[in-house]
Amino acid sequence: MSFEAVKQFFVNLGLENRVMEFDTSSATVELAAKAVSVIEARIAKTLVFRNKESCIVVVTAGDAKIDNYKFTLEFKMKAKMVDIDKVFILTGHEPGGVCPFALPKDIPVYLDESMKRFQTIFPACGSDNSAVELTCDEIFNYSNAIKWVDVCKNWQ
Repeated sequence: MSFEAVKQFFVNLGLENRVMEFDTSSATVELAAKAVSVIEARIAKTLVFRNKESCIVVVTAGDAKIDNYKFTLEFKMKAKMVDIDKVFILTGHEPGGVCPFALPKDIPVYLDESMKRFQTIFPACGSDNSAVELTCDEIFNYSNAIKWVDVCKNWQ
């Protein structure tokens, strides 16, 4: 269901031919990198954090780690991930396929600077065996991101 919603999202943009579906799992950064045949850093990792209202989404490069200090400064809250059993309820995407597309309108999306070092990156497409290749400008526009943030470490 989630994959179909994301695929339709890209159909509406005329980009359905860029959506990839694999015979193998791409549910983790490591598996996605193998499926797409790129380094792990080029996988766009979509993380879901709890906030007072519901959640926020932060997309990072595959090799980046959340820096709790930077995260707290940026968002004025602790970096507490949503419980795995609540991810689908909040985002409409199952763990392993969470992406910044076809989300409920009230979920804010932020993109981490760690992705900007690449010409293209590969976020999931709503399932644990899909991806799409996008430029940083494209992921910003198509995800309706609020802004670029610097909340990660270990990628420079």
